Amino acid sequence: MILHLFFRLGIWFLLTSDFSPANIMIGMAVAFVLPKPPISFPLREWLPVFARGILMLPQAYKEAIEMMIFPHRYEGLQLEKVRPGRPDFLIFLDIFFITFTPKTVVIKYHKEGWYEVHKVKRHQLIIDGKQK
Repeated sequence: MILHLFFRLGIWFLLTSDFSPANIMIGMAVAFVLPKPPISFPLREWLPVFARGILMLPQAYKEAIEMMIFPHRYEGLQLEKVRPGRPDFLIFLDIFFITFTPKTVVIKYHKEGWYEVHKVKRHQLIIDGKQK
């Protein structure tokens, strides 16, 4: 219960970027009102998610600085595979982490187990004379 509250508050603060007392109280109210997921996940599934969340923040800042300094003129779509048997909540977190970084946005989630990701790139990739 307490982990769900902290997680929801963390998402709330990432979305609002406001730590005023009124916003904290609104975030607490929203965190308590949202229904609890019916399934609990084992700790071995949560640890990689937390590690990825911690590593995502420096990566997001690095990408933002790169985009300010160097022009990114190319873009492309890429399909990324979802790990099989992944619960919906962890799929949501994967999409959130991919979209949180400035160079990538998940455009669509395919039920067959793929994310369609739009990426911004500095260089155009050419393999065997074809642009990728």
